[in-house]
Amino acid sequence: MQTNDTRVAPEALISKFEISRLLRQDQSGRRIALLGTIEGKQGILIAERAAFATESLEVLKAFHAAISDVKNLGDNDIYRWYLASSGVDGEDQQSANLKLNIIWPCTQQHIKKYSDQVLRMVTETPEIYHKYIRPYMSAKRDEGRLNWVFNIIEGRTEQEDVILRDQGHGPEDGFLMLPDLNWDRKTMSSLHLLALVERRDIWSLRDLKKKHIPWLRYLRQRLLEGTVKMYPDLDQDQLKLYVHYQPTYYHFHVHIVNVMLEAGATQATGKAFGLENLISQLETISGDEEASMAHVSLTYFLGEASELWTDIYEPLKGGVRPLQN
Repeated sequence: MQTNDTRVAPEALISKFEISRLLRQDQSGRRIALLGTIEGKQGILIAERAAFATESLEVLKAFHAAISDVKNLGDNDIYRWYLASSGVDGEDQQSANLKLNIIWPCTQQHIKKYSDQVLRMVTETPEIYHKYIRPYMSAKRDEGRLNWVFNIIEGRTEQEDVILRDQGHGPEDGFLMLPDLNWDRKTMSSLHLLALVERRDIWSLRDLKKKHIPWLRYLRQRLLEGTVKMYPDLDQDQLKLYVHYQPTYYHFHVHIVNVMLEAGATQATGKAFGLENLISQLETISGDEEASMAHVSLTYFLGEASELWTDIYEPLKGGVRPLQN
């Protein structure tokens, strides 16, 4: 135990810390734990980037004004993503420490999605799905919100980013895989890829049927193989595959992430459904090859600003029949 004569001032410990190695990186890269020594004794330094200052409009404008050294990573339809700097590092050099996305022009639905809102758990029965949710999905598809997906599938944009394109065993089996726009494309612990299927008859997991089981098994295996081939530092059992319900857009797609990626709202129960579990559920559903996920009840969460809540589930909760499209 140190005496008062030998105790190191707390402020001096940081400069005395000699780094040995990285122990862990989490919070999507915003927190690191470093192993090192101070005066010959091992210690751990945990560093976390401060939260964004948001106390006033002036502060937010100052943050925006400080953005520099912007590098475009890609763009597709209304979506664009970048790496940029919010200042200088310790050697007065620009440091690419910001991942930026721009959605422009955005819709009211985008604004609602990215706004703080109270969440509600809802249970979607087969009857609710067929009577209200399916028509809602159809209306959204008709609004042209899938243009960016079709741009990729049909080879018009982002082809340089495609990691895997597989035609499968037949004309409806094809799919491709590329980095998700929210991944910085370098931090393996937060790896996030996206697989888009070419077929257009599967809008969401609700359209999956028993007859799709062999295709889903093939899809799963090829996504795992393609990911570890592209990123050899990873093994297949370090990857997690899931689909969203409700998804942001109604064209079937699979998320591939590092299991170490911290589970935020998008991976939470009531939003993310594991691909392996979906296959298992389809295997146990009674009925012939046409038996599907449209025949089961699903429980998930919605924000109160969501149209699904305001137009369907809130009226149902109050005993009012929702207006049908």
